[in-house]
Amino acid sequence: MSNSALSNWLEKDTMASTASRGVISGVLGGLAGTIVKSAIERFLPVRQPNTESAQLKLVDNISEKLTGETVSASNRDLAEQLVNIPIGVTLGASLGYAKRDRPETNVVEGALFGTTAYLATHETSLPLMGLEEAPKDIPVKLQANEFLAHVAFGITAELVRGWVARRLDD
Repeated sequence: MSNSALSNWLEKDTMASTASRGVISGVLGGLAGTIVKSAIERFLPVRQPNTESAQLKLVDNISEKLTGETVSASNRDLAEQLVNIPIGVTLGASLGYAKRDRPETNVVEGALFGTTAYLATHETSLPLMGLEEAPKDIPVKLQANEFLAHVAFGITAELVRGWVARRLDD
């Protein structure tokens, strides 16, 4: 598809083009949110020292099943992001699709989106899957840092999603 054909298709006011603009803006918002969240986690500790992240445990488990070995020390940071980025982008795409008809931004909705992501992962599914300790066993400061990073993820995803959506609507 040529650039003009793509532009013409995105300009159409159809369900498919509106949904596409929503998903595209959400994907970019989710990517930006993931970058911000990862940057925050570099400065604010979100887990005990010498504790592997849930993402790394997941990748190590897959790596062991496929190769018989865990991820090498030199590739651990990259492996962690290979889980974070697709999750963040997928969450962002969902946000973009849900708000496909609303290009305006709402910071409160972004904060709630990040809060929901935090609750759905660190407070429930990750402990249930054995990838993270139960919340009662994690120090409050670490939980607060993780929560803050997720709220920043949600706000960033929403701001970027809205900005991109408005540009695609122009």
